[in-house]
Amino acid sequence: MKLLHIDSSISGQNSVTRGLTRKIVEQQKAANPGLEVEYLDLAQQAPAPLSLDALGFRLPPSAEAPTDIQRRENALSEALVAQLVAADVVVIGSPLYNFTVPAQLKAWLDRVAQAGRTFKYTENGPVGLLGAKTVILALSRGGVYSTSDAGNAMEHQESYLKTIFGFMGVTDIRVVRAEGMDMGPESRARGLAQAQEDILALAA
Repeated sequence: MKLLHIDSSISGQNSVTRGLTRKIVEQQKAANPGLEVEYLDLAQQAPAPLSLDALGFRLPPSAEAPTDIQRRENALSEALVAQLVAADVVVIGSPLYNFTVPAQLKAWLDRVAQAGRTFKYTENGPVGLLGAKTVILALSRGGVYSTSDAGNAMEHQESYLKTIFGFMGVTDIRVVRAEGMDMGPESRARGLAQAQEDILALAA
């Protein structure tokens, strides 16, 4: 059994999501002896944003021979998508930056959302190809967004991640959420306590 552990926060040791993903992975290892864990730190190893040179997986076989830059870019995309496809469980830490996910996480998602690998087009519309996986989202937010319609309308972090992994066929998406991190000590403590409850519920 393989687990892919992804962090995307730029906050280093001060990161809430890094602490959450670490606890989740420890829990998964305790529940699954022999679990093989691969780690990807997107704050340190982020792929470049998707560009024309990185679109080899979307070009027809009749396209011109790739340049050296294109070969390197597409080798990176292939390595990232193969890593994702091979994982049984994916744990992703994502803080909320300006109402959405970090740019480095978006860059990774753009590389792995590949027709023919993680989804396919059919005459009845797109079909996801990653259905057998579990994705666990460890999310942090400075404010509280989940308890009001206005907050949910502004939040494009959890909603986006659920949408794109759902598009790729994942139906088992679980959420650990720490909200109110920047609203004072009491709010932060409540948010972390709720996140800990969410982590405990993963094992239930």
